[in-house]
Amino acid sequence: MLVTKWLIFVPIINLTNDFLKQLDRPKNKKKEVFFDITCRGLMFEVRNSGGRTYYLKYRDGRGHTRQQKLADARDITLRQARQLADKKKSQIAMGHDPLEAKRILKQIPTVTTFIHTRYLPYVESYKRSWKCDKGLLKNHIEPIWGDRYLDQITKDDIIELMAKHRETHAPGSCNRLLILLRYMFSLPSKWDLPYAVTNPTKGIPLMKEETIKERFLSSDEAQTLNLQLLSSDNPMLQYIVPMLLLTGARKREVLDARWEDFDFERRTWRIHTTKLGKPRHVPISDGVKEVLKQVPKLNTTWVFPNPKTLKPYVSIWHSWNRARSNADLAEVRMHDLRHSYASFLVNSGRSLFEVQRLLGHTQVKTTQRYAHLSHETLLDASNAVTLAVGPLFSKE
Repeated sequence: MLVTKWLIFVPIINLTNDFLKQLDRPKNKKKEVFFDITCRGLMFEVRNSGGRTYYLKYRDGRGHTRQQKLADARDITLRQARQLADKKKSQIAMGHDPLEAKRILKQIPTVTTFIHTRYLPYVESYKRSWKCDKGLLKNHIEPIWGDRYLDQITKDDIIELMAKHRETHAPGSCNRLLILLRYMFSLPSKWDLPYAVTNPTKGIPLMKEETIKERFLSSDEAQTLNLQLLSSDNPMLQYIVPMLLLTGARKREVLDARWEDFDFERRTWRIHTTKLGKPRHVPISDGVKEVLKQVPKLNTTWVFPNPKTLKPYVSIWHSWNRARSNADLAEVRMHDLRHSYASFLVNSGRSLFEVQRLLGHTQVKTTQRYAHLSHETLLDASNAVTLAVGPLFSKE
């Protein structure tokens, strides 16, 4: 019905170049419009300011009348305006609304805006390492792409960024940045945002990382290290390190342990602050029970607090470094205590499933790195066949 009003009040003529050239500015009104009889919906507007513009009038999918600017008459010819109008009408017929596309385009945020209004508020709600993400984005992404719109980041941009990043960073650091970007660019689509963009990281593989040689303590090395712990200037180190070695827990899990988390009746330790953000339970072995029995009880809920502050240690690196160096184990990292725990389990004949459960791994492939067995263990296993079969050759 709205189109009918145009037919009544708006002139519909056969627009020609001569007509448009001779057309004067309207004197008693701000503008005057003319519809082209040969190209449905094409409208020419002339204003008393002298401006001349081509528009397209159409109905959207909901039946509403819409008007889209095609171009200034100084930039395209009448023939080009008709071609452009026909192209737009074809798109509309196929369900593509140019004005809606333009509206969505205006909603696309810059990289910095998306980071601070969408990404960081989201990861802060569940990701323990969100501050690490914030630092990576602040130092390596925002200075380069901050003012660019999210849909302007291309695969070439990602490739160029990673190549430059590799000049000063190890493959592992490069991969962490790429994984972060891959996840960030996937969120608009996962959240069904109207401006879901193509993920520019798609198809870009991770760099091959150098295999880190894991260090496993022997029983003798564990005893030597323990002797140095007893003389440490950190009075809690002699309990913290054995706790790490006897449970395979992560450093932060032990440092943040609370007395209320230990159920000695059921012999289980409930860890709140796990790497995955989900609590898990660790058995209280006889060795762990003995360590906890020896820990001095201070007036605090924390099991291994700093005696000066009665709060968990922020870092114990210096005292640990002195102890391992004095034990001639300077290459042993604190996380190697967790590896050693797993190694002792495997070499004692425990299954990978048991090791997986005790370490809190969600996937068995993570535990697979401990699938090595000591030569002695393999030899004992091989000799079991000999004992079972008995002598096969008679002695002469």
